[in-house]
Amino acid sequence: MLVRFKKYREISKVVNEEAKALARDVLIKPFEGLARLLPDGTVTSYPDPGTKGNPWTIGYGSTGPDIQPGTVWTMKQCEDALDHHITYFYVGLCKLSPTFPNAAPRRIAAVTSWAYNCGLGNYRSWAYNCGLGNYRISTFKKRVDASDWDGAATECLKWNKSSGRVLTGLTRRRAAEAAFMR
Repeated sequence: MLVRFKKYREISKVVNEEAKALARDVLIKPFEGLARLLPDGTVTSYPDPGTKGNPWTIGYGSTGPDIQPGTVWTMKQCEDALDHHITYFYVGLCKLSPTFPNAAPRRIAAVTSWAYNCGLGNYRSWAYNCGLGNYRISTFKKRVDASDWDGAATECLKWNKSSGRVLTGLTRRRAAEAAFMR
């Protein structure tokens, strides 16, 4: 699922590469992991750890209607999807929070990782596991918009549940993201 629109292409050309590398290598890859690596070097899909079912996931946390039980990707597909999604969430965050691109790279990386895991839908309300839609209406977004990084870090820590259950992996990830925000 690749997003194709003019603004995306324009903004993606100015992605903060230092922040993108921090998000990818220090926050997203270690926490998303690369589950189900097969002996031939390909990767197969697995069920969501929170629901034990949908959404099915592959690579470094990629989900979508094309990811079903038995989906197989090459390592290149996993890396390309990760790169695309990081850029997608960075662009979405820039649109939702105009001051966001002016933050320090470590803070951009932390918020981008949060969005990758939580989604932009959650950033609106609260941004890849939580969503951009949630970011738009969230207290987390209000703190980011105000450059209140201690407040943003505190809000970030609240996003450690799946299906109402606290997950150890999400708690560790939120702690790492919060540390980057401070």
